[in-house]
Amino acid sequence: MPESSSALLLEARGVAKGFPGVQALADMHLDVRYGEVLAVVGENGAGKSTLMKLLSGIYTPDSGEFFLEGRPLQVTGPRDALEQGISIIHQEFNLMPDLTVAENIFIGREPRVGGVFLSDRALEARAAELLQRLHLPLDAGRVVGSLSVAQQQMVEIAKALSYDAKLLIMDEPTAALNDAEVAVLHDLIRRFVTPTTAVVYISHRMDELKRISDRITVIRDGRYVDTLDTATSTTQEVVARMVGRELAAHDSGPRDVRADRPVVLSVEGLTTRGDATHTALRGVGLEVREGEILGVAGLMGAGRTELARAIVGADPTTGGSVSLRGKPVHIGNPADAARLGIGYLSEDRKHLGLLLEQDVTANVALSTVSDRFASWGFIRPRAMRERAKEMVGALRIRTPSVDQTVQNLSGGNQQKVVIARWLVKDCDVLIIDEPTRGIDVGAKEEIYRLLDQLAAQGKSIVMISSELPEVLRMSHRVVVMSEGRVTGELTADEATQEAVMHLATLRREKDQE
Repeated sequence: MPESSSALLLEARGVAKGFPGVQALADMHLDVRYGEVLAVVGENGAGKSTLMKLLSGIYTPDSGEFFLEGRPLQVTGPRDALEQGISIIHQEFNLMPDLTVAENIFIGREPRVGGVFLSDRALEARAAELLQRLHLPLDAGRVVGSLSVAQQQMVEIAKALSYDAKLLIMDEPTAALNDAEVAVLHDLIRRFVTPTTAVVYISHRMDELKRISDRITVIRDGRYVDTLDTATSTTQEVVARMVGRELAAHDSGPRDVRADRPVVLSVEGLTTRGDATHTALRGVGLEVREGEILGVAGLMGAGRTELARAIVGADPTTGGSVSLRGKPVHIGNPADAARLGIGYLSEDRKHLGLLLEQDVTANVALSTVSDRFASWGFIRPRAMRERAKEMVGALRIRTPSVDQTVQNLSGGNQQKVVIARWLVKDCDVLIIDEPTRGIDVGAKEEIYRLLDQLAAQGKSIVMISSELPEVLRMSHRVVVMSEGRVTGELTADEATQEAVMHLATLRREKDQE
């Protein structure tokens, strides 16, 4: 247990919180020093998000005490937390999609003329000044629902930093950001931290923690495990405490060239109109061979997600073609794609990947009920449950049972449920957008093994990821995009961070000449 100290900005002692069927926290301890970035790590379901929701007033603890600047802390709700100097950026966004960026940032604090009438002009000016000061490339007048996931995360960050916070809590703040955007965020954090403030930083990205944190607190199964100095600890030490055992890293081995394998998926000249939300594709072409993992890299706005959505028919195209094993196919919607053997895992699991009010079994079997779990028109629930149990075990999904409602699972476990669905579907082509977003380091290794196993079985995988080390580690080839175009293709031997980033910025550099 951490020792109490007058130099602590925040302290938690013996905190416990339970939900039906789940003891999320038990005798939890935490201390946050002035002027530091404290990383909090643990596997999915370890209790990290629950602890932060207690601090922000969303949940009430069953027992235990919190202290802020040495005084007992009781938080009655999110507004009360803000007034006491605690600001939090949640893993799942708390934005109003029909309001503008400015309205979301200053909701309830809008400037008024004469203290009575709202002033839209003053509101946008105030928001624009904040965004400029934070170096965030956002239009204060844009409707939030028209923004990408990464842009919405930036709005959350701006909203949190707009308060005069003493303690800033960030729950997976970089899950939707690429490397360049992460660098901007880390710069914001460094400027926020002073001798009178601190940051609690929750992340599964171990390389980030080494760059931004001063200490790392590890929790496991809802309990405090240890706190390590970041500078003197190794990733292996942190991970071993997280999982309670030494974790053997997945060695993907050398990525052999698959040029002799038949082409399974071919895309030629794919073009879309684009709009305020989506980048227009401009004659995109690529091919994926049998047993190959094709990585797709690029900065935000490059068109990676738009490419995936266009292939599976989620967005209309204005030109180009898609072929499977050399035969042109018409894909009008994702259901057509699934029938043809193309599975798509969206980056936005909440809105596009899950039935949140249904249980794990229903979500895992969603794409295969009629063809795998039905006989003579009758659904076989026992077979569905048994298959769901197999996937829960294989992906180490933390859930009391397959009857648990998916909305009650942690974000990382929700992601695993979506992956499980497409593994059950057994598609020939799997397009995965951000496969390990929000997933802990132990589970990442399992996902990597699964993807390699699928490739070894002859499956063709298109993997889109904002984590460049992940792309480089897993891909046989890497396609790089910028502003709706493919700017280059690299073999595994050619693909380095420098080479990918050069291609990712190539179009912009040419346009600026």
